[in-house]
Amino acid sequence: MSDAAAPSQRYSQGIVTRRAVLGDRHVDRAQSTTTDFDRPFQELITETAWGNVWSRPTWTKRERSMVTIALLAALGHDEEVAMHVRATANTGASRDDIGEALLHVAIYAGVPAANRAIKIAKQVFEQMDAEQAA
Repeated sequence: MSDAAAPSQRYSQGIVTRRAVLGDRHVDRAQSTTTDFDRPFQELITETAWGNVWSRPTWTKRERSMVTIALLAALGHDEEVAMHVRATANTGASRDDIGEALLHVAIYAGVPAANRAIKIAKQVFEQMDAEQAA
Protein backbone atom coordinates (compact mmCIF):
# COMPACT_ATOMS: atom_id res chain seq x y z
CA MET A 1 0.00 0.00 0.00
CA SER A 2 1.14 3.57 -0.53
CA ASP A 3 1.61 4.45 3.12
CA ALA A 4 3.70 2.70 5.73
CA ALA A 5 0.64 0.96 7.22
CA ALA A 6 0.08 -2.74 6.69
CA PRO A 7 -2.45 -3.66 4.00
CA SER A 8 -6.07 -3.75 5.14
CA GLN A 9 -7.90 -7.05 5.44
CA ARG A 10 -9.99 -6.05 2.39
CA TYR A 11 -6.84 -5.38 0.38
CA SER A 12 -5.30 -8.70 1.39
CA GLN A 13 -8.52 -10.54 0.49
CA GLY A 14 -8.64 -8.55 -2.74
CA ILE A 15 -5.23 -9.78 -3.82
CA VAL A 16 -6.28 -13.39 -3.15
CA THR A 17 -9.53 -12.98 -5.09
CA ARG A 18 -7.91 -11.01 -7.92
CA ARG A 19 -5.31 -13.76 -8.35
CA ALA A 20 -8.01 -16.47 -8.25
CA VAL A 21 -10.01 -14.75 -10.98
CA LEU A 22 -7.41 -13.12 -13.24
CA GLY A 23 -4.46 -15.40 -12.55
CA ASP A 24 -1.05 -14.82 -11.04
CA ARG A 25 0.53 -13.79 -14.34
CA HIS A 26 -1.96 -10.96 -14.87
CA VAL A 27 -1.72 -9.68 -11.29
CA ASP A 28 2.08 -9.95 -11.24
CA ARG A 29 2.24 -7.98 -14.50
CA ALA A 30 -0.10 -5.29 -13.14
CA GLN A 31 1.90 -5.01 -9.93
CA SER A 32 5.25 -4.89 -11.75
CA THR A 33 4.12 -1.95 -13.89
CA THR A 34 2.53 0.00 -11.05
CA THR A 35 4.07 3.42 -10.48
CA ASP A 36 3.59 6.06 -7.81
CA PHE A 37 1.06 7.66 -10.16
CA ASP A 38 -1.29 4.69 -10.46
CA ARG A 39 -0.56 2.94 -7.13
CA PRO A 40 -3.58 4.60 -5.41
CA PHE A 41 -5.81 3.36 -8.24
CA GLN A 42 -4.44 -0.18 -8.06
CA GLU A 43 -4.98 -0.17 -4.30
CA LEU A 44 -8.52 1.14 -4.74
CA ILE A 45 -9.58 -1.55 -7.21
CA THR A 46 -7.85 -4.31 -5.27
CA GLU A 47 -9.52 -3.31 -2.02
CA THR A 48 -12.98 -2.38 -3.29
CA ALA A 49 -13.66 -4.31 -6.50
CA TRP A 50 -11.75 -7.46 -5.56
CA GLY A 51 -11.68 -7.37 -1.75
CA ASN A 52 -15.21 -6.15 -1.25
CA VAL A 53 -17.46 -6.95 -4.23
CA TRP A 54 -15.80 -9.98 -5.88
CA SER A 55 -15.10 -11.55 -2.48
CA ARG A 56 -18.71 -11.48 -1.31
CA PRO A 57 -20.16 -14.99 -0.79
CA THR A 58 -23.62 -14.21 -2.20
CA TRP A 59 -22.76 -14.96 -5.83
CA THR A 60 -20.28 -17.45 -7.22
CA LYS A 61 -17.30 -16.29 -9.24
CA ARG A 62 -19.07 -17.81 -12.26
CA GLU A 63 -22.11 -15.60 -11.71
CA ARG A 64 -20.01 -12.49 -11.09
CA SER A 65 -18.02 -13.27 -14.20
CA MET A 66 -21.11 -13.40 -16.42
CA VAL A 67 -22.54 -10.17 -14.99
CA THR A 68 -19.19 -8.41 -15.28
CA ILE A 69 -18.76 -9.41 -18.92
CA ALA A 70 -22.29 -8.23 -19.73
CA LEU A 71 -21.76 -4.88 -18.02
CA LEU A 72 -18.38 -4.29 -19.62
CA ALA A 73 -19.78 -5.20 -23.03
CA ALA A 74 -22.74 -2.88 -22.57
CA LEU A 75 -20.39 -0.05 -21.65
CA GLY A 76 -18.02 -0.75 -24.55
CA HIS A 77 -14.94 -1.48 -22.43
CA ASP A 78 -13.26 -3.78 -24.94
CA GLU A 79 -9.97 -4.43 -23.13
CA GLU A 80 -11.80 -5.29 -19.93
CA VAL A 81 -14.20 -7.58 -21.83
CA ALA A 82 -11.22 -9.48 -23.23
CA MET A 83 -9.56 -9.71 -19.80
CA HIS A 84 -12.72 -11.04 -18.15
CA VAL A 85 -13.47 -13.50 -20.98
CA ARG A 86 -9.96 -14.87 -20.45
CA ALA A 87 -10.63 -15.02 -16.70
CA THR A 88 -13.54 -17.42 -17.24
CA ALA A 89 -10.90 -20.16 -17.34
CA ASN A 90 -10.66 -19.50 -13.59
CA THR A 91 -14.26 -18.57 -12.73
CA GLY A 92 -16.10 -21.52 -14.20
CA ALA A 93 -18.21 -19.47 -16.60
CA SER A 94 -18.53 -21.48 -19.82
CA ARG A 95 -18.56 -20.23 -23.36
CA ASP A 96 -22.29 -20.92 -23.37
CA ASP A 97 -22.63 -18.74 -20.25
CA ILE A 98 -20.82 -15.91 -21.99
CA GLY A 99 -22.99 -16.32 -25.06
CA GLU A 100 -26.13 -16.08 -22.94
CA ALA A 101 -24.83 -12.99 -21.16
CA LEU A 102 -24.10 -11.33 -24.49
CA LEU A 103 -27.61 -12.15 -25.76
CA HIS A 104 -28.88 -10.13 -22.81
CA VAL A 105 -26.53 -7.32 -23.78
CA ALA A 106 -28.01 -7.33 -27.27
CA ILE A 107 -31.54 -6.93 -25.94
CA TYR A 108 -30.93 -4.56 -23.03
CA ALA A 109 -27.91 -2.54 -24.21
CA GLY A 110 -28.02 -2.86 -27.98
CA VAL A 111 -26.97 -5.14 -30.79
CA PRO A 112 -23.82 -3.15 -31.67
CA ALA A 113 -22.46 -3.53 -28.13
CA ALA A 114 -23.14 -7.26 -28.14
CA ASN A 115 -21.76 -7.67 -31.65
CA ARG A 116 -18.48 -6.02 -30.67
CA ALA A 117 -18.20 -8.10 -27.48
CA ILE A 118 -18.93 -11.32 -29.38
CA LYS A 119 -16.09 -10.53 -31.78
CA ILE A 120 -13.78 -9.92 -28.83
CA ALA A 121 -14.86 -13.13 -27.08
CA LYS A 122 -14.27 -15.15 -30.26
CA GLN A 123 -10.75 -13.72 -30.57
CA VAL A 124 -9.99 -14.51 -26.94
CA PHE A 125 -11.34 -18.05 -27.31
CA GLU A 126 -9.12 -18.57 -30.38
CA GLN A 127 -6.09 -17.37 -28.39
CA MET A 128 -6.96 -19.57 -25.43
CA ASP A 129 -7.45 -22.60 -27.69
CA ALA A 130 -4.12 -21.96 -29.41
CA GLU A 131 -2.35 -21.63 -26.05
CA GLN A 132 -3.94 -24.83 -24.81
CA ALA A 133 -2.95 -26.70 -27.98
CA ALA A 134 0.68 -25.53 -27.71
